[in-house]
Amino acid sequence: MSTSIATETTGLTTGTWNLDASHSEIGFSVRHAGISKVRGRFNAATAVLTIGETLEASSVTATIEANSFDSGDANRDGHVRGTDFFDAEQFPTLDFASTSISGDAEEFKLAGELTIRGISKPVVFDSEFNGVAVDPYNLTRAGFTATTVISRKEFGLTYNAPLAAGGVLIGDKVTLTLDVAFVKA
Repeated sequence: MSTSIATETTGLTTGTWNLDASHSEIGFSVRHAGISKVRGRFNAATAVLTIGETLEASSVTATIEANSFDSGDANRDGHVRGTDFFDAEQFPTLDFASTSISGDAEEFKLAGELTIRGISKPVVFDSEFNGVAVDPYNLTRAGFTATTVISRKEFGLTYNAPLAAGGVLIGDKVTLTLDVAFVKA
């Protein structure tokens, strides 16, 4: 069954929508030392959302610059951008391409291939449509939130350090949280 997405109800119209990076956040959190979470974001990304007549006919692609990793600590950020983690010199981007969208126009599953360090794995984002608004500059904007949890080891991000009391410094599970705005082209 096809789910209509481009309707008067949602305010979405078919066509191309481009990420408004200055009004979006691509965030992450990961367990540190087993007792707290480190949070941060990627500061540079591009994405294109193509709205079809149905949810199933819609798609999204995104590219994130690995060097834009920002956890608020310059030493940690440099380490994560380096060869122990992203190896941003050799693998300058993290990429996503949707393979399917299912659910309804308000809450849906966004499935796709996420590529980090040249390794592609399927992921599914639990996603929510936040609405459409026309801003004072007559630009039509659409907002979405999406969350998924990935295993960093599956993407070759295996660096770690043992803790004296047992366990490891960095957790395997990374939560990715997107709060994004797109502008109708």
